[in-house]
Amino acid sequence: TCALPWPQMELEALRSIYEGDLCFRELSPVSFQYRIGESGDPKAFLIEVSWPETYPQTAPVISMDAFFNNTISSAIKQSILDKLMAEVEANLGTAMTYTLFEYAKDNKEVFMEHQPVNTGTSVSNSIAIGTPDVPSSKKKEKKEQLSKTQKRKLADKTDNKGELPRGWNWVDVIKVTSLYYMQYCE
Repeated sequence: TCALPWPQMELEALRSIYEGDLCFRELSPVSFQYRIGESGDPKAFLIEVSWPETYPQTAPVISMDAFFNNTISSAIKQSILDKLMAEVEANLGTAMTYTLFEYAKDNKEVFMEHQPVNTGTSVSNSIAIGTPDVPSSKKKEKKEQLSKTQKRKLADKTDNKGELPRGWNWVDVIKVTSLYYMQYCE
């Protein structure tokens, strides 16, 4: 049998792992974006990883030039890129896109600790400063890892928002109603 080329295997793995993940975006078969943090999070950022022809023997191109990152200071962007490039050096020669995205997710708080939160009033500043545990507790709740099969079953049962479709339990109502009629109405 003929084995798939390395980038093709990694591409299929990324598609499988991040299927249904709204933070992941495939720009092309060799270029990917991942949003680290929730959409409304002022410390969320977006990284883009592109594979050159000689990847994974050579480093991927990592960029934070997306419009989404316009509120992040250039010093923090450069710091994040430097830390990601250290990970690249440690993983050179292996499939590393997933590793880079997960490394960024795991270190988001450290990466963004010096990023100022832009808010309109001092009241909202005190609210943001007074509730640092809320985002971290949400993050801990999301850390539960589902297997690929569990994700697929969940996706089959729910719509793209994670909600059960209207009428998902109507079959049970029909069963109970027909059993009732069979027992008492004949």
